[in-house]
Amino acid sequence: MPVPFRPARAPLPDPDQKKAALSYLNEAWAEARHDGVDGDCLAQASLFAALAELVGTYGEDAVADYLEGIPSRVRNGEYSLSLARQ
Repeated sequence: MPVPFRPARAPLPDPDQKKAALSYLNEAWAEARHDGVDGDCLAQASLFAALAELVGTYGEDAVADYLEGIPSRVRNGEYSLSLARQ
C-alpha cells in the first residue's frame, strides 16, 4: 500500500510554491536536454503530465473550459519569453 505524501515542513504560500515548482521544472528540463531529449518531446510530455494532473484535480469539464482561453493568451504573448517590440 502506498505511503501518503507528507511535506517535511509547512506549505509555502501559493506564489512561492509556483516559483519553486517552476524552478524544479527548469532544472529537470535542463537535465533532460543535456541527456539529449528533444525540446518538442519534453514540451508534449510536460503538457500531458500537467493536463492529467489538472483533470485529476478539477475534472475534465473544468480543464476543458480553462483550455478554451489558452489560444488568446498565447496570441497575446503571455507564454513568450521574449517579445519583439517595434
